[in-house]
Amino acid sequence: MSREIPYTNRELSWIDFNFRVLYQAFDKNNPLLERLKFAAITASNLDEFIMVRVGGLMYMRKRGKRRKDPSGMTPYAQLKAINKRVNQMYCEQYTHYTKTLEPALAGKGFKRKRYSELSSEQKSFLDDYISRELAPVLTPSAVELDAVKPLIHNLELNMLVRIEGEKKNKDKYAVMPLGIETKRFILLPSDVGRCEFILLEDAVKEHISNWFEGCKVLECCSFRPTRNADIELQEDEAPDLLTGMEEVLEERKSSDCIRVEIESGVSARAEEFLRELLGCDKKWTFRLDGPLDLKAFMEMTSVEGFESLKNEPWHPQPSDQIDPSAGIFEQIQKKDILLYHPYESFDPVIRFVEEAAGDPSVLSIKLVIYRTSSKSPMAAALKRAAENGKYVTALVELKARFDERSNIEWARVLENSGVQVIYGVKGLKTHSKVCVVVRREETGVVRYVHYGTGNYNDKTAKLYCDISYMTCNEALGFDATAFFNSVSGYSQPQNLRRLYMSPITLRKKITQLIEAETERAKNGQQAQITAKMNSLVDEKLIGKLYDASKAGVEIKLNVRGICCLKPGVEGLSENITVTSIVDRFLEHARIYCFYQGGSENIFISSADWMTRNLDKRVELLVPIDSKHCKKRLKSFLETHMADNVSSWTLLPDGSYRKNTPRKGEKRLRSQEELYLQACRRTERKRQKVIDKLTPHMGEN
Repeated sequence: MSREIPYTNRELSWIDFNFRVLYQAFDKNNPLLERLKFAAITASNLDEFIMVRVGGLMYMRKRGKRRKDPSGMTPYAQLKAINKRVNQMYCEQYTHYTKTLEPALAGKGFKRKRYSELSSEQKSFLDDYISRELAPVLTPSAVELDAVKPLIHNLELNMLVRIEGEKKNKDKYAVMPLGIETKRFILLPSDVGRCEFILLEDAVKEHISNWFEGCKVLECCSFRPTRNADIELQEDEAPDLLTGMEEVLEERKSSDCIRVEIESGVSARAEEFLRELLGCDKKWTFRLDGPLDLKAFMEMTSVEGFESLKNEPWHPQPSDQIDPSAGIFEQIQKKDILLYHPYESFDPVIRFVEEAAGDPSVLSIKLVIYRTSSKSPMAAALKRAAENGKYVTALVELKARFDERSNIEWARVLENSGVQVIYGVKGLKTHSKVCVVVRREETGVVRYVHYGTGNYNDKTAKLYCDISYMTCNEALGFDATAFFNSVSGYSQPQNLRRLYMSPITLRKKITQLIEAETERAKNGQQAQITAKMNSLVDEKLIGKLYDASKAGVEIKLNVRGICCLKPGVEGLSENITVTSIVDRFLEHARIYCFYQGGSENIFISSADWMTRNLDKRVELLVPIDSKHCKKRLKSFLETHMADNVSSWTLLPDGSYRKNTPRKGEKRLRSQEELYLQACRRTERKRQKVIDKLTPHMGEN
């Protein structure tokens, strides 16, 4: 792409997204504990961003790479701009937490207490807790700059202790890890209807002399290091994928320290020692005026007894397309089923695999595991199916970042139960969401397939907005089998009938679809592209969208996170609008609609429009032909595009504007509307059952 074409730096675009999430913590329309939850989410997001994206840029600088990104920024320029924005984020995050959230929560009986604020009863409780629970567990380590240093673990909370030395100006130091299993929030005795707690680090600081008897402790402060997690598996050098991935996990434990968070009251002397100990740059050492690791507060947002400070639950609704009394395969045989989670329950997808595991007519099950829950019913069903003598294949993607350890454990459990486990494709991540069940029926062998935009994770299915599509369409079933053959062996899926697969055909198909709309616009026909995704980064596709806009194609994009395209630029992207929705659920579905002269091509996909998804991962683009499924997808897109409550509009200069209803305009919050629609469908179905039973009940 030409450097003259407007393109926003992807890292800065991501930070803008995290600011939109942080806004939810500021929004007074959200209950207090929900606001605390969003503060925790932004902290968690920032941790991963620093570990991966900043870590990668620092590694590039270390290797002397100065190549500019598509926005024209070198790694050094990006790091400088990121650092400035991260400082701003910390400032806004902690100012809001300390000045607004914490006092407001305390006013509702949900109070963090300092030691000086404890009652005599609470002090007695804490003294006992320290001696009973913490003193036997926590162990300090002496540290010296010119000696062998203990490993200080990534993202773990620690105490740095400065002790008076025998000689003047020769202080001694110790580091005491607070541990990942130790309770961060120590609940104190308090009146009914109140929740009072003290943070672990505050309690330890007050009792630090317990660990340093006979020493004069000059200073004690908490800190938290972040290590580079942008360490990729060198597959050509690894003896096998499983062993290689385990080595990567070990390497991450001792990788370079790229960020240090430390409490604001630390002395300049102690901070300098800590930076030198960890080898961290001063610019990436952040003094924080508040508790470190705000993401830990997620635990406290689910505390019982404060329901008025939380959102009213939106429980996933049973789909009106599913009859719980009938078999799932019988229902798919009658018509394709399309679900929108979490508005509609994920249970039918679990049923799909669980019924297959116990169905004597089922011959085989094949499924991709990218991220799944710790007690996954899907994995348990695969295990049971294999024990029942079925041919079961699980593609377990070991390179799913930060889920590698969990996936390794699942792979071993499944292998031990007789499942054929495949460890992905060499050099690529398998990010596709597909499960195929092969069943022998009277008419012959039938393939039933589930395609999705989200992972087979029953936990995140209650939090992430994703599409599930279940069908026994012959062509899509054939393609599902061909897909698994290609990723499990050496077969090249050149003969896919309906699916498009990256890195082979998916990019080409999306490009063709955009170009076709462009040609229609040039010929004076109506042309339109409506797309919903998580991120839009790929330079080539952005260039194609700019060309389409110049030709007159109306382009409506709903991009939750990173968007490197600049809409509304005169003479270039005047026909493109971009919105982003941030609300109580994480927008995760990918839905692509191309007008195609009125016949409308609609797809769901596991892939965002990012170079990594199109060229470096195994992804699927799935056409939806069923009329009622297409109609549903189109209505979902229309609802999201009309959101004027939880949406933000991307402006030509790369900034975002929060949308609000115009004067006289009806308020529409898309997630709320979609949930209410699901509730109304459930109620209508329930009423039909009642109406059907009523005459018979009257006869009795």
